[in-house]
Amino acid sequence: MTSDRLIDMMIARLVIAHGKSKHHWRKAIGPVRIYSRATHPHCNWAFTPSGTPGEISVIETLLDDLHLRHPLIDR
Repeated sequence: MTSDRLIDMMIARLVIAHGKSKHHWRKAIGPVRIYSRATHPHCNWAFTPSGTPGEISVIETLLDDLHLRHPLIDR
């Protein structure tokens, strides 16, 4: 899994489940931070979402699910 594929997957899920545009969700998700697998062997990526409290909650719930399914990603 690459960071671009992960972001595309997140945006598709958010648009289907909650509406709004791809651009809206891409902006709310923000950039991915990828960490070294040497220092983060269990999960090497993170996001800091922004938006309304409801949007942040929806994104963080999705992130929890994706951390379980795809804990390690490539650039």
